[in-house]
Amino acid sequence: MKFDIMTLFPDMVRTVLSESIIGRAQDAGTIEVRCHNIRDFSTNKHRNTDDTPYGGGMGMVMTCQPIYDCFQSIKKDFAEGERVRVIYMSPRGRIFHHEIAKELVQYDRLVFLCGHYEGVDQRVLDEIVDEELSIGDYVVTGGEIPACIVTDAVSRLLDGVLADKECYEDESIAGGLLEYPQYTKPRTFLSREVPEVLLSGDHAKIRRWRLEQSVAITRERRPDLLALHPEAEAALLPKAKKRRSKGSET
Repeated sequence: MKFDIMTLFPDMVRTVLSESIIGRAQDAGTIEVRCHNIRDFSTNKHRNTDDTPYGGGMGMVMTCQPIYDCFQSIKKDFAEGERVRVIYMSPRGRIFHHEIAKELVQYDRLVFLCGHYEGVDQRVLDEIVDEELSIGDYVVTGGEIPACIVTDAVSRLLDGVLADKECYEDESIAGGLLEYPQYTKPRTFLSREVPEVLLSGDHAKIRRWRLEQSVAITRERRPDLLALHPEAEAALLPKAKKRRSKGSET
């Protein structure tokens, strides 16, 4: 899968996405991440990419021309029939979550536009952008970190990025509930013990304990998620005993 990120700060993006699992996925060729410096496409002699807003107001607005030309440069690399989605990271967009990551993984290429300053001229958004996404109800200084978050979340759903599907299918949110607590060596730390059930070797009991913990944590912290997955609590209910019919008694 290919990721193209249009930004004024390509080094910020490269620093984040060149490390750990996503960095190794790039080295292996499983994903390709390319950063495009919008400033390189400015035709202004001072290489400006922003200007004062019409109608007044504080701050500066990113101008159309460098962004549009940057996108046209990326577009030359599109393959025939390639499924492409262009995303503007913006507080106005729909809130990004796991189901959206699963939607985006169906594309061949994602192109991100990272805004800065007071935003981007609406006309270029109308011209090139398919949708706007937000990572939450707060404001950050630019779209670079949000674009990295979406790239990371989508990449790890691709075959070959993680060692096994279980690495993401059982995690918080991905499975519908928040994740159960995890433990590793040593068995005792500051007088705190690893739960005995995890040392039992009884995989059925371990699975049930983990489900109980996930349900309890989700009920406490994200009851809205639990309401969407009533089957999780139902799985913890004792199985009803089958009633013997009168005619079957001997």
